Amino acid sequence: MVIKTETTEIVTQPKIEEVNQPSFKRWLKHFLYMPVAKRYFSKQDQQAIARAVTEAEHGHVGEIQVVIEGYIPANQAYHQNTRMRARQLFAELGVWDTEFNSGVLLYLNLCERKVEIVIDRGIQKETEQTVWDEICQKMIEQLSKHQYREAVMTGVLSIGEVLNEFYAHSTTDQHNELSNKPIILG
Repeated sequence: MVIKTETTEIVTQPKIEEVNQPSFKRWLKHFLYMPVAKRYFSKQDQQAIARAVTEAEHGHVGEIQVVIEGYIPANQAYHQNTRMRARQLFAELGVWDTEFNSGVLLYLNLCERKVEIVIDRGIQKETEQTVWDEICQKMIEQLSKHQYREAVMTGVLSIGEVLNEFYAHSTTDQHNELSNKPIILG
């Protein structure tokens, strides 16, 4: 269940339709994509990514959630691009609901080979979009070389560095609000 606060905007189906043009080509691409996410990320890879998230979250109150999705479900792919899907997962997984508005979703879509980073409002006020774009670009370069595990770990550690700068002066006790394990979908 998603709970909405006064300062949080939740992505809903009408908003998705307003922002994004329906695409039969995108729907077909995702419909025909074979589910291979687990082939790219073995149990050892997933454990290494979880350790990287733990390391990246150390020393600050920022929270990182990694979602790796093989393809957007066919019933959503016609209306959603990867950005909209990442925003939907940001809301559904409660990444926005951290105590200090410090949640970051790192979303990787294998079908389209796209990376999306969705940040909570507390971080968005203090950072520039170019920082997040650079992290995505580094990951895409590694993905093009078929370095999947390394790409995700690079992204996670880079996000951790940004969060460390933003929350460097935080004296609050740290507690893990989101799971460090990557979520593998489709």
